[in-house]
Amino acid sequence: MKALCSASLVVAGLLPVALAGQAASPVADGFRRRAANAEKNLVAAAEIMPAEKYGFKPTPAQMTFGDVVLHLAEGNDYFCGIIGGTKAPERAKIDSTASKDKMVARLKETFQFCDSALAKVDDSKLGEELPFFGGSKATRAFIMFIASDDWMDHYSQSAIYLRLNGLLPPTAKKPM
Repeated sequence: MKALCSASLVVAGLLPVALAGQAASPVADGFRRRAANAEKNLVAAAEIMPAEKYGFKPTPAQMTFGDVVLHLAEGNDYFCGIIGGTKAPERAKIDSTASKDKMVARLKETFQFCDSALAKVDDSKLGEELPFFGGSKATRAFIMFIASDDWMDHYSQSAIYLRLNGLLPPTAKKPM
């Protein structure tokens, strides 16, 4: 019995230490992981597409590959700024005639902004109403879902554009 009591005291004493290692904000932490994965795949897709194919679009009604990259960069500043409660940096406008190097650099710098803007987001304010498109409001959690959906939508689009040009998207390549 004494051994059982001693073991119980040890477990009770270690429980707070074990729980301290668990995420205090599982939703925000999951969103940051989602953002890091989106960054990895979207930047890799942008790097894989040859510069001469940045003007490619499957049909006249669709965006060019370069337009998709720039749209993602603008979206990153918008979404991550709202979610993180911080103003996005003022950036010089670049358009679809810019070089591939400039577009990839812009995409990378907007994901770096996301990293810093999202660093302090926690689950305590997921229900907070924030300004959103067209003067509407939405909860921080809802905007996080929309941002994640947007990344996946445009990754899918980028993957199709790559495949239509005979290239494998990053997630289709075998790990080295």
